Amino acid sequence: MSGTERPVKDATKLVLAGRRPEWTHSAEGGGIVNPPVWRASTILYDSVQHLREAAGRDTHHRLFYGRKGTPTQWSLADALTSLEPGAEGTFLYGSGVAAIAAALLSVLAPGDELLLPDSAYDPTRGMAMGLLKRFGIATRFYDPLVGAGIAALIGDATRAILMESPGSLSFEVQDVPAIVAAAKARGVTTLLDNTWATPLFFPAIERGVDLTILACTKYVVGHSDAMLGSVTAAPGHFKALRDTSYQLGQIASPDDCWLGSRGLRTMGVRLKQHQASALQIAHWLKARPEVAQVLHPALPDCPGHDVFVRDFKGSSGLFSFVLNGGDDAGRAALIDTLELFGIGYSWGGYESLALPVDPQRHRSVTTREAAGPMVRLQIGLEDPDDLIADLERGLGAFRR
Repeated sequence: MSGTERPVKDATKLVLAGRRPEWTHSAEGGGIVNPPVWRASTILYDSVQHLREAAGRDTHHRLFYGRKGTPTQWSLADALTSLEPGAEGTFLYGSGVAAIAAALLSVLAPGDELLLPDSAYDPTRGMAMGLLKRFGIATRFYDPLVGAGIAALIGDATRAILMESPGSLSFEVQDVPAIVAAAKARGVTTLLDNTWATPLFFPAIERGVDLTILACTKYVVGHSDAMLGSVTAAPGHFKALRDTSYQLGQIASPDDCWLGSRGLRTMGVRLKQHQASALQIAHWLKARPEVAQVLHPALPDCPGHDVFVRDFKGSSGLFSFVLNGGDDAGRAALIDTLELFGIGYSWGGYESLALPVDPQRHRSVTTREAAGPMVRLQIGLEDPDDLIADLERGLGAFRR
């Protein structure tokens, strides 16, 4: 597309992105729609001179060795980069946790400090208190609602601030622009786990974030059949990310990347349905006497709702609700009674899930007062009326 043409919208990007003519064999006209699966370890060269020339050049988007990728991986990375206006590049990983680890290790060194929200995904917290601690990197936890107050927590050793907005259990929405502004004033790198919103609902690079992370296992893949992660970098941050990832030997399977590319094409329409169904169910739950609170960023009583309204373009299908009294046994009876909701980790697929969650077990500096146990729901693509009827049965079991 030339610079004089009108930029296309996100829905069109999802269809076109990553389909370069050299990857779909359409440079001469015709060609295929989807870049195929290129599986490779060894890449062959015409001569020793050819091999040596290849070793001396930038291997980005060039066949060199299987670990450096093939057009299958490059296509998905290219597509994800195109969804983040202003981004320099994307690197892919075998899982979201691997993506978080590589992103952090690309900016942190022994003696550095990381600021991490108290609402962080448990594996991220475990990484901070395990791997990073063993490497001599300190972590300080902060209130996810601190906003511009993060400036007071930035010390001489602080090198990075990781955000997760909203938190994937308790759904606090962070003031990302305020935190980014404070970080930039001190030369601190910012990272965001943007899995819940995706670039479609929160364009992180455009908002000043340096490294934005997706567990592509969720909405990008969308079908609960592949593990995948990505990090997209703002200008000036991609080389360190790529070099660190190469040194760690990180590589995403071409088969999983192909599934990610296939899922990406429908992510926009799926997110619209996840959003609509989740909102319908969240409002229904809010009116139920068995429910004390619904933690959905689009609802006014969710912490950080004002920031959500200001910054986000939409909401996805994951939220929690707090039961009005009761205990763990009652919560288990509710979940066990459900027929359309599976019981399992992850989210973002086409199927609905219910999970007992206890955020307070994973807190260091903030406390959560709750009226009762909490349940997290992933709202899939089933008819929301059927899901509501299922939840009504579950709430009946909770009352007993």
